[in-house]
Amino acid sequence: MISSICKKSIEKALPNARRFAHSRFMSSSSFDSMGVVGLGLMGHGVCQVAAASGKHNNVIAYETEQQFLDKGQSRIEGSVAKLLSRERISSEEADRILGSITYTTDPNDLANVDFLVEAVIENIDLKKELYENLGSVCKPETIFASNTSSLSITDMAEMSGRPENFVGVHFFNPVQVMKLVEVIRTEHTNDDVFDKAFAWAQDIGKVAVKCGDTPGFIVNRLLVPSLMQAMLMVDRRDATIKDIDLSLQLGAGHPMGPLHLADYIGLDTCYFIVNGWTEKFPDEPAFVIPACLKEKIDAGDLGRKTGKGFYEWDGDKRGDSIE
Repeated sequence: MISSICKKSIEKALPNARRFAHSRFMSSSSFDSMGVVGLGLMGHGVCQVAAASGKHNNVIAYETEQQFLDKGQSRIEGSVAKLLSRERISSEEADRILGSITYTTDPNDLANVDFLVEAVIENIDLKKELYENLGSVCKPETIFASNTSSLSITDMAEMSGRPENFVGVHFFNPVQVMKLVEVIRTEHTNDDVFDKAFAWAQDIGKVAVKCGDTPGFIVNRLLVPSLMQAMLMVDRRDATIKDIDLSLQLGAGHPMGPLHLADYIGLDTCYFIVNGWTEKFPDEPAFVIPACLKEKIDAGDLGRKTGKGFYEWDGDKRGDSIE
């Protein structure tokens, strides 16, 4: 790494060096064409943000069925229309964004994309079949990137038949608003491939961070076990649900407490993540399923989405805690 003194000397002698190097880097890292597989909650957002960046001549949005494709397209068009109505973008920009997206149910339309982001549901068997098919359809140079939040990037990379051309790009919901993207590499990932994927996340206006293929990456590896610890406190009756949440809000500056957050995310989602981790890493003490979580899953009380979890819910409005 160049020392700060040396760096200042270079900048003083060559005032345009940084600008020149930056433009060279950005140019060599961009992808002319990219694809997004899956236009659900996360995928439609990735597609919209990529199109809005202006970094691609074409963004190909792929779904297996027309009904899902139409729903994803409607979400994108609705989001862009909202930005236009709020004067966040011009009508010309809205037209450019929407005009740069090609919607398709034909996987062959993905054959020549340079970069492909997968955002289908968290089912490893489904992803295995998908990557095997994409591996035979896409050109050998295509870089694959999974938006998974909990599954192993290494496992999917090996399924794809091109592990050196595989990374993780974990976005956060809502994609259009949340700035962070975790870019994940495996022991197989080619250095140049990783650098291009990392630069792409920055190109589309996100703040990118680097991470190895650890369960949950950075955010969920820290967050999800902390939610489980809050639930274990409920199991032990160390404190009430209300007081646990209030303590993290006022004592740690969190915008909402851990049990409130678990309800908001969905208790089934929390359970799915931790259950997968406990099965794959049975000796990791941080990965545990609290009794109260299992009880709520068995009862069908999944939090906000079902109207009942650790709290009563009326749509997105949280009610009283259920002690």
